[in-house]
Amino acid sequence: MARLVMKFGGTSVADPDRIARVARLVAAERQAGCRTAVVVSAQSGETDRLVRLARACGGEELGPGFDDEYDVVVAAGEQVTTGLLALALRKMGVPARSWQNWQIPIRSDAAHAKARIEDIDAGPLGAAIDAGEVAVIPGFQAITAGQRITTLGRGGSDTSAVAVAAALGALRCDIYTDVDGVYTTDPRIVRYGEENALPGDPAMRHRARRLEKISYEEMLEMASLGAKVLQTRSVELAMAKGVRVRVLSSFVEPGDPNPGTIVCDEDEIVEKQVVSGVAYSRDEAKLTLLGVADTPGVAAEIFGRLAEAAINVDMIVQSQSRAEGRQNIVFTCPDRDAGRARDVLLSGTPKLDLEQVQVRRDVAKVSVIGIGMKSQVGVARTMFAALAAKGINIEAIATSEIKISVLIDAQYTELAVRALHTAYGLDAA
Repeated sequence: MARLVMKFGGTSVADPDRIARVARLVAAERQAGCRTAVVVSAQSGETDRLVRLARACGGEELGPGFDDEYDVVVAAGEQVTTGLLALALRKMGVPARSWQNWQIPIRSDAAHAKARIEDIDAGPLGAAIDAGEVAVIPGFQAITAGQRITTLGRGGSDTSAVAVAAALGALRCDIYTDVDGVYTTDPRIVRYGEENALPGDPAMRHRARRLEKISYEEMLEMASLGAKVLQTRSVELAMAKGVRVRVLSSFVEPGDPNPGTIVCDEDEIVEKQVVSGVAYSRDEAKLTLLGVADTPGVAAEIFGRLAEAAINVDMIVQSQSRAEGRQNIVFTCPDRDAGRARDVLLSGTPKLDLEQVQVRRDVAKVSVIGIGMKSQVGVARTMFAALAAKGINIEAIATSEIKISVLIDAQYTELAVRALHTAYGLDAA
């Protein structure tokens, strides 16, 4: 019998009724012959409540000296959920037991609030599920070599589930969430006009489609570019360990149609579309450095300071300034870091040789992603033409082997997503 890991997010276990439905889904997989481990998140809203409590007692800035106890507090939500689901399963007559991270154990480094899993001793856990017991495991957390609780950062339960699946040699890791798979773009944007449309109406064309399969590389790009379906680190780990992941809905009953989307190696995908999806992010800020000295080492100093401040930089554009011996540099970073990035560049010793730093926050990043780009030409032309036809100006461009991203005025985000979705033939038939 194959081993299977199932993961349920916070909305899936938000109340006793939903926990009971999760128990029915787990019981059905066990009945079908799978040896099952279940990874659960805290109930919806619970982690936020615990964070507020921790900050009320320890202060808003929970850095070194506080972060280990912060992890103790915020990890409690998942522990509660493991017990609740184990109780619900036992009520149905299914042998189940909660396993806390220290009992398995799941080992991590000591980077509290953003720890990375280093090792999982899955021997006893594997023996338990092979004997027919359902193991219910808390996501989002681990322990250090010094037996201190750590947490993996928001969305870390996805990473926990993939790591457990890899350690158990599971056939698959099923991620149950509040959507029924991975879509070509955000369905909330590309569905306008549907509610009043009749079949054949042009408005019906503008619908996102659920993908049957998507490659690790494409999913990784989509996750990093704004898609909220899977945590980026979980996709990285799945790709590194070769764990097949399926994203599917938790709001169904056993036996209901629920095919979901398989995240797998690109070799499993027979027909590779040029573009598989359109992603967007409004959490962007554009910083323009005017009159930067055009000398070797200046760029290294600028981006070195930003790196030391843990500010992630994305798009970078360099151009000549009108002044002799000067250049202008434009880059983007998360909106929440924009003010700090400006301060980092204008302070410090020695002072950077630049004239001005401008910050613009009303921007958005829109991206097209697809492994088919590797062997196709004209992908960029299609993107730029579609945006130009809608009168949308491009402020910066970044590319990779399977991605093209553009920075635009935030007010045109939805228009751009819809235009690109249509331009690449992604609309539902």
